[in-house]
Amino acid sequence: MVSLLDENVADQAVEDRISSLLVGAVDMHCHSGPSVMPRSLDHIEALQDAADAGFRAMLIKDHYYSATPITELLNRSHGHLKVQLFSGVPLNNTTGGFNKYAVDHGIALGAKLVWMPTFASKNHVEADQKRKKGFPHTIKPLLPPDPLTPLDANGALKDEVKEILDIIAEHDVILSGGHLHISEIFPVFEEAVRRGVKRLLVNHPTFIIGASLDDIRQLVGMGAYIEHSLCMFIQMVGREQAMFPPEELDALIRAGTVDRTILASDLGQVGNDRPVDGFRGVIRNCIGLGYSDEDIRKMISTNALRLLGLED
Repeated sequence: MVSLLDENVADQAVEDRISSLLVGAVDMHCHSGPSVMPRSLDHIEALQDAADAGFRAMLIKDHYYSATPITELLNRSHGHLKVQLFSGVPLNNTTGGFNKYAVDHGIALGAKLVWMPTFASKNHVEADQKRKKGFPHTIKPLLPPDPLTPLDANGALKDEVKEILDIIAEHDVILSGGHLHISEIFPVFEEAVRRGVKRLLVNHPTFIIGASLDDIRQLVGMGAYIEHSLCMFIQMVGREQAMFPPEELDALIRAGTVDRTILASDLGQVGNDRPVDGFRGVIRNCIGLGYSDEDIRKMISTNALRLLGLED
């Protein structure tokens, strides 16, 4: 018979293992504020949480503006916390859509990533309209989005998108598929590879994007990293169960391979767990699925560091 003491010791051993794995972790998808979206913590609080857990880096994502000036400032003022902060350029209406000047300017400031349209993408707008409750919306009403797609009426990639791909390739930063549909991501990535883009990222491929397991295998074959929003696979405060069971995450990891999978929080929304707590939950799930510490470190740290160019 297993005693309560034995169970407590075993549980503590797991928690200690999780804490050890968090040292050196990277969150590529932190939704802290200020933002026009309702956020539960600001950038400094997210940074402090990450530092307390021993994180190596964090990338702040906002759908409406580039947080790069903020991350650059915080890297100077809070460098003693030893968490390197990054951000990118979201190609939504608020930055001019497919605006090469926003990309050029953002990279000059230090942006590490360019997101194809997210909330302003035609795919996202249509998905939002189809959902009964829709997606989370801004705190105050904003102008309705002008839906964006990288393809013209004939299905060919727009010239302004090609110009942006050239800038991304020239500066060797990350290209994310944003919230484009998988049918749009493939032509964008194919042209990106032809133009010399080396760092490709697909965010939450089975949420909004519409990617299948075969699509994920094909994307990995093109050299892309597949990022899964860990918030979809953990039980959080106020949620009786996770959106998807651990077995689904396991299938996604196997399709994309441990070496090309990144687990990122996609957290910071009001009512959800804080990002670091989300990492603890998904690591616990991965341990339960039988993944080794080495494999878990790849998915929460090493792969993201490699994508960011921080291997050393």
